[in-house]
Amino acid sequence: MTFKLLPVAHALALATLGSTLAHAADPAIVMGEVRVSAQRDAGALRSSRVLTSVDVLGADKIEDKNVTNSWELVGQLPGVQLTETRMGAESGKASFRAFNGEGYINGIKVLIDGIPSNVNSGNQRFIDMIFPLEVDYIEVVRGTNDPRYGLHNIGGNLNIGTRQGGNYFDSRFTYGSFNTREVQAAYGREADGFAQNYFVARQLTDSYRANGDSNKYTVGGKWFVTSNDKAVTAGLVVRTYQHTSGEPGFLTAAELAADRRQSPRKNANDKTDRDMHHASAHLDWHITPNAFLSNKLYYNEYKDDRRVTFTSNPEGNAPRQRRLWDEEQLGFMSTLTWRANERVTVDGGVNTERQDNGYRRLRYNFSIPTDFTTPARIQNDDRYKFNNVGAYVQAVIKATDTIQLVPGYRVDRFTGNQPLAGGTSAGLQDYGWIKQPKFSMVWSPATDISVYGNWGRTFQILTGSVGPAYLVPGQAPFDASVNTGKEVGVKLKPTTRSDLRLALWRQDATGEVANMPATGTTVGLGETRREGLDFQLSGKVTDKLELSLSHSLQKAEVLKATGANGVSLAGKEVFSTPRHITNVSLDYKHSDSWRFGLQGRSQGSYYIDNPNEQGKFGGFVLFDANVRYTISARTSIDVQVKNIADRQYEYAWYDNFFWPASQAQPMFSSGNGRAAYISLNVKL
Repeated sequence: MTFKLLPVAHALALATLGSTLAHAADPAIVMGEVRVSAQRDAGALRSSRVLTSVDVLGADKIEDKNVTNSWELVGQLPGVQLTETRMGAESGKASFRAFNGEGYINGIKVLIDGIPSNVNSGNQRFIDMIFPLEVDYIEVVRGTNDPRYGLHNIGGNLNIGTRQGGNYFDSRFTYGSFNTREVQAAYGREADGFAQNYFVARQLTDSYRANGDSNKYTVGGKWFVTSNDKAVTAGLVVRTYQHTSGEPGFLTAAELAADRRQSPRKNANDKTDRDMHHASAHLDWHITPNAFLSNKLYYNEYKDDRRVTFTSNPEGNAPRQRRLWDEEQLGFMSTLTWRANERVTVDGGVNTERQDNGYRRLRYNFSIPTDFTTPARIQNDDRYKFNNVGAYVQAVIKATDTIQLVPGYRVDRFTGNQPLAGGTSAGLQDYGWIKQPKFSMVWSPATDISVYGNWGRTFQILTGSVGPAYLVPGQAPFDASVNTGKEVGVKLKPTTRSDLRLALWRQDATGEVANMPATGTTVGLGETRREGLDFQLSGKVTDKLELSLSHSLQKAEVLKATGANGVSLAGKEVFSTPRHITNVSLDYKHSDSWRFGLQGRSQGSYYIDNPNEQGKFGGFVLFDANVRYTISARTSIDVQVKNIADRQYEYAWYDNFFWPASQAQPMFSSGNGRAAYISLNVKL
């Protein structure tokens, strides 16, 4: 799939000039309604001003959804791939721009209320701390031209904004399939410059598959004080989360065909205990009406104890493991936004994060089920430090009444060390200062049209403990993989109540590495190219009917690399990346009492191995439906049916790590079948 960017961009621009439409504002598209309480940090530069493909999902599209894990909510947004591993607490993740969710190439920066929320490897586990009723909005920024973030911001970023301020007491009680029981309660009070918000939730479920029982809860609080002149706001946020879950294990093709809901006997003792904690202090200051300073000091903690069995093969002890993670992050972010005049706004910031991480990996001898009592050996017993310092600056320049320019620049530097036996230590790979220039522009030939383009560089570095992330004896040096991305697009309004966007993009990487810190697996993919075409349409068809539709074509391809057997991988697709992703949503408000919804999601199949020799798996088409009946202004009932056609689908990966080569084979985790839930919503 090769695109000629400039001719297509020119054609798009010409096609829009003759349209008689309404105001197009900027390239961002908002789906649903964002609560008033989400309109904070009023002096900060909005994400949409970076002039790339930005989408915002409002609270009304989130709060009534029943999900086992909150990363599933992001799947409503255009071009988002969901990787549903569904192994207990290790359940999956959301990704986009042809980056997959396997854990090897974690290309999406995650933030919660603007706070960095990836673990060291780049995985998205902190998202699990958030439940739907606490969410104000989810914002996705796709592309390489956003300079605000460095580490993990390879293909873009997603930010989950939670409720702050306001006066409410909302609760939701759910019961449904697989003996799912859930309660959520959100409370907010704001008066005389003091805002306090509290949230508590608990979910228990037996899961679709055997040995997948799950029990998790979260508790959080926010306290913010604003000065009498509204110039200064200071606040504290705390949140804690605990999750215990069985792990059903992966199935062979024969096991999947025999009983897709089973858990093999080898996995009977597999489980995960996960604890996560967050605390942050915030200080925002309107120095002058035109200058705004925002500061965030944060602490994240992640502890995980995972017992997992991959195969029934009696040879060796590699397939039976206990993995223990212990990660702490202490960080600070400060940004200054200065509106110099009506034509120039300057935005810049600095950040630092210090990580103190531990990882232990224990191996166990063959038994069915695995006996996790006494390890046969300890493969990893690591404590490693990982530090980041970064800074950026960008300017929004209104060059003319119709042209806006956004140049930007970011730099990042990383240091760290891993203690070794004998009192020595290994330093982190030396990447030097990683330079990331950016540039965006938008042309608005009419108030109803935005034609935009951008160019930018991001980076990938190695994470995890010991080699190859750290220069242990004999370890070869790695350079940072530099990603260069470009995008052209047009956003317009077919009617006064709808938005349409078409975007064409490409992203090239110099030395991409598939790196899985949990297994110590590193595979050089070399030069890669990701490219795609995104189409989005969202808005109201009538006063009662709302529609959204998106279709993304994408491809991730290796341009230059050599596989483990010495054979070139050039022309092969990057594994686990579907070629298309489609979303459709219909919401019909029949009356003040009745509301109906239908959501559809489709992903194409994908190769599961680097040489593309094992075939394609994992494609699906799923539909969910929901009905809300409003009893009174304070009470409503929701009924949701997921996978209404009871389609059989599964996540697939290629198990060639632990088997003898002759026994390597695809492994599967079946997706959930049809499920129904009923919820009672009470607002006081």
